[in-house]
Amino acid sequence: MYTICLVEDEEALANVVKLYLEKAGYKTICFTKGKEAIDYIGNKVDLWILDIMLGDDVSGYHVIQAIREKDKNVPVIFTSARDQEIDKIFGLELGSDDYMTKPYSSKELVLRVNNIIKRVYKNNENSNMIVYDDYQINLDKRIVEKNNKTIKLTTLEFDLLVLLLKNKGKGFSREEILSGVWGEDYFGNDRAVDDLVRRLRKKMPKLQIEAIYGYGYRLS
Repeated sequence: MYTICLVEDEEALANVVKLYLEKAGYKTICFTKGKEAIDYIGNKVDLWILDIMLGDDVSGYHVIQAIREKDKNVPVIFTSARDQEIDKIFGLELGSDDYMTKPYSSKELVLRVNNIIKRVYKNNENSNMIVYDDYQINLDKRIVEKNNKTIKLTTLEFDLLVLLLKNKGKGFSREEILSGVWGEDYFGNDRAVDDLVRRLRKKMPKLQIEAIYGYGYRLS
């Protein structure tokens, strides 16, 4: 899940944009003051949306300068009620990726976010790495990390994790999980699946593994 940080001093607008972003599948963190946003820099953020004119003495320009001191590559979208060419040019010179003039459509903003995320991350995504929430899963090394700490999984736990991650949103029956994880020649009790899911949930509590009553499981 990608994390968006929205810095917007109009709370009503921020709430609407946050709703649209979360419906699009993004984890969204909001700040109304530039200083609060600067204090948050260093945490995991995949894209920033910065209003230029904020309520305190810290503008969006100050925020992006602080961001760029720590991270040269994280994408930034500027928003502003001022539709002046000089503002757009200055924003681009400071390292922004896009600029939207208020009032803007929340749907259009989400589309622009989608396009930037796809360009910056998905097209350059290493096929042997999967990121889910705070977890980094290295498929080649069969390693799971969170906050630079390794989470030790058994072979079966890791195989179940990969099956669910590669088919996010898809429901699997217990029989399908048995076949995909244990192999087609396994003839044990399908309740082994429930035990394996329980162990994986305990080690990776942020995994949103949903039980499908009377059927099996899916990862959301």
